[in-house]
Amino acid sequence: MLTLASRVTGLVRELLMASMFGASALTDAFNVAFRIPNLFRRLFAEGAFSQAFVPVLAATRAQHGDDATKAAIDSVATALAWSVLVLSLLGVLASPWLVWALASGLQQDAQGYNAAVNMTRWMFPYIAFMSMVALSAGILNTWKRFAVPAATPVLLNVSVIAAAWLLAPWFSRQGIEAIYAMPAGVMLGGFLQLAVQIPALARLGLLPRIGIRPSAVKRAWTNPATLNILRLMAPALLGVGVAQISLLINTQIASHLAPGSVSWLTYADRLMEFPTAILGVALGVVLMPQLAAAKATGDADRYAAMLDWGLRLVLLLALPCAAALLLFAQPLVSVLYHYGAFTDKDVQQTTLALTGYGVGLLGLVAIKVLAPGYYASQDIRTPVRIAVVVLVLTQIFNVLLVPYLAHAGLALSIGLGALVNALWLLLGLLRKGSYTPQPGWWRFAGQVLLATALLSVLLSLAAHHLPWMAMRQEAWLRIAWMLGILVCSAFLYFGVLWATGVRLKAFLKR
Repeated sequence: MLTLASRVTGLVRELLMASMFGASALTDAFNVAFRIPNLFRRLFAEGAFSQAFVPVLAATRAQHGDDATKAAIDSVATALAWSVLVLSLLGVLASPWLVWALASGLQQDAQGYNAAVNMTRWMFPYIAFMSMVALSAGILNTWKRFAVPAATPVLLNVSVIAAAWLLAPWFSRQGIEAIYAMPAGVMLGGFLQLAVQIPALARLGLLPRIGIRPSAVKRAWTNPATLNILRLMAPALLGVGVAQISLLINTQIASHLAPGSVSWLTYADRLMEFPTAILGVALGVVLMPQLAAAKATGDADRYAAMLDWGLRLVLLLALPCAAALLLFAQPLVSVLYHYGAFTDKDVQQTTLALTGYGVGLLGLVAIKVLAPGYYASQDIRTPVRIAVVVLVLTQIFNVLLVPYLAHAGLALSIGLGALVNALWLLLGLLRKGSYTPQPGWWRFAGQVLLATALLSVLLSLAAHHLPWMAMRQEAWLRIAWMLGILVCSAFLYFGVLWATGVRLKAFLKR
């Protein structure tokens, strides 16, 4: 529910951005500038670090107790804090080169390119905040305290919303480009996300002590837990790096397409991330420490049962979401973004990108459940090898699709690559014998497919028989239609599931 709250506020954030700034060279500049620290955050903090840290922490706690775990936390926090401090300083200095590496096409517009460089300088230290947030979240999730880490993204969204609402108009009155208010909101959000973790860690007696003296820093880097995490991070960095390289290539390609392409992809990505985060990220966060604990104690049955539970939830909830993104994309984009500076063309282009993402939504969500099945066993190499092949495959898709579909081809390539990745991860777990599907899968899949097929008919009729873009001047009527259709869709989908024998309460309880 807290992840849902963060995605709702994230949509409000994007709605305000779309309404105030539309899709232009300056919005492309902000999205590129924000993507740079996020790229490093996903690479070092929430990506490779979390994948290595949580299994090591869970294993240390299960095998050596809480005292040894607290010592490990202090050492890891010290090593991480000094690393991200140095990285932040280097990032600020290297901003022009980073912008060029990620989106050299912005040089077609000097104002947009300079804006991207300046905003990158302001926002790059965001990685330092988020790296420490990732450390805190890993600790809290291992202790099964999921609420605070899940709630913290709301603070970033609220900060950016406040900046857009309050600071941007003031900037305009001062003769400053209003888009420059956004980096201030991002940095405030990073600070607040870290600040709220501190009381939660203190209550558990797990607030890390960060060493300042050279001797303390040296001890931190030689601690067995730190060395183990570094050992696991090496292949994980490659694996996460592959995904970020794919993002970098796609952003680079988009920056050379029509102005606004980066923004259209970003707006579509926000909508796609709504189900991905609520389902995939939330499931992955809950499953990861428990799968790691089950592996550490040798409980193979519990490990397999939890994977099966996660995959059934993926099919149950992600398949209807994919149908909505494929068949109901234009109404969703219209209701959420079609205001102010966001034009009819922006709606059409964002819809095309969203449809491309919708093709691979099931794979994108499933990866969040399947990959922890490997990480819990401290097997990071297999997902990395798969990711490398999928990266090459995705770029082949780009070569084939982008000349015909432009930015939508980039989204479709990501979707197709995600499906291949998820299927490969699943087959690997089945071959190893780590995961054995529980009885009743074929019947369950048939029930979900039937409910999704009937839902698809309703969504298709609603998308084609209402003038969604023409209702721009009747915003409340358009919103009312959307709410009514979504409520009817939920009743239809879950009603068909109930009628065919799926008992959600028992399923979720299990």
